[in-house]
Amino acid sequence: MEKKDVSVKVIESLKYYWGEIRQTAYNFIKWSVLAIITGGIIGVISSAFGHTLSAVTSFRKDNPWILFAMPLAGAIIVFLYKKFGKDDGGTNQVFSTVRARDEVPATAAPLIFVSTALTHLTGGSAGREGAAIQLGGSIANQLGRIIKLDDEDTHVIVMCGMSAAFAALFGTPMAAAIFALEVISVGVMYYTALMPCLIASLMAAGVAGALGIHAERFLAGYVPSMTVESGIKVGIVVLTCSIVSILFCMILKLVGKAYGHWFKNKYMRIVAAATIVIVLNLLLQTTDYMGAGTELIIQAVEYGKARPLDFFWKLILTALTMKAGFKGGEIVPSFCIGATLGCAMGQLVGFEPRLCAACGMIAFFCGVTNCPITSILIAFELFGFEGVSYYLVAVAVSYATSGYYGLYKDQTIVYSKYKAKYVNQKTRT
Repeated sequence: MEKKDVSVKVIESLKYYWGEIRQTAYNFIKWSVLAIITGGIIGVISSAFGHTLSAVTSFRKDNPWILFAMPLAGAIIVFLYKKFGKDDGGTNQVFSTVRARDEVPATAAPLIFVSTALTHLTGGSAGREGAAIQLGGSIANQLGRIIKLDDEDTHVIVMCGMSAAFAALFGTPMAAAIFALEVISVGVMYYTALMPCLIASLMAAGVAGALGIHAERFLAGYVPSMTVESGIKVGIVVLTCSIVSILFCMILKLVGKAYGHWFKNKYMRIVAAATIVIVLNLLLQTTDYMGAGTELIIQAVEYGKARPLDFFWKLILTALTMKAGFKGGEIVPSFCIGATLGCAMGQLVGFEPRLCAACGMIAFFCGVTNCPITSILIAFELFGFEGVSYYLVAVAVSYATSGYYGLYKDQTIVYSKYKAKYVNQKTRT
């Protein structure tokens, strides 16, 4: 009897483990296939999006008069969203979808595609990665509906879409994969989606590269050895960037409230904002602050050149553009603000302006997104590993001093930044 009992237990154990192995293998194959499909589809669409933005940006540079069409472009954007995107919640709606509280509509992808192109065409100060998150989230959500995924799997595929679009447009697949896991609930990582997000990111980046979308890379220049003196100087630069990141979030909120108070009609609001942006650009006598600001980033990071108020004007024009109803995103403008501020501060404290620009860039990004791991990975993928000590200091100081502010109102700070304490509060936007 004892031998039979042992045999039965062995057989039951083998059946149990075989069931576990089959389930694990099934999940691995399932999400590998879904991630490859998602990354491939979004890589193609994101590439088309990237080429479109490059084309309209080139047209704007060759035809400066197009700036005066900004009020018309704004009115078209408002009309499109009133007609086809009444429930649009932007990037926050994508976050809500992951939390099972909302669904990204099918119209979100074409709307953000067209409206972002119009914003860049006419000189609005806006980025592209925020738009990419919405684009990827919307496409992935519709893909999940087509193949009839349940709610839990839909959340994962939406995160894959976010990662894929970010990776395709910016060429940082490691950071893109982690960003989707980290940004929604700060302090809690969605590890379930780690493998599919990474596969989707790599697939999308590879497809985008094959279709001519080149990954962003910057040469940060000479990196001196870390000393007490250099650490203090970089700490001062990063602390300044952290404080300004808080101001940026506050200004975005104040500008939004001011628009809502003075211009109840959305058409009047976006036309008035466009007029203000046009006047400022004419007064400043430069086109440097139009679009995402990549040229300013290159000047700051690769050449150590930035005017003292570059960061200020980019900040103001981005707030005026984005809160009026123009589309695109604040991520690359945030890179620009951080890079130019870091470069200017490096000149002030007398320490490697190019390195300070790189540190300022990732510190500011960390401050407005509350994503330290993503920030570190972005530094590695954009600048390489030579300045790792400085990048770690930049991210650590920024995360610890940027408070509970952020770009996304639906982002949640789950655990306190200052104590081992559960807080579960929304970011202050």
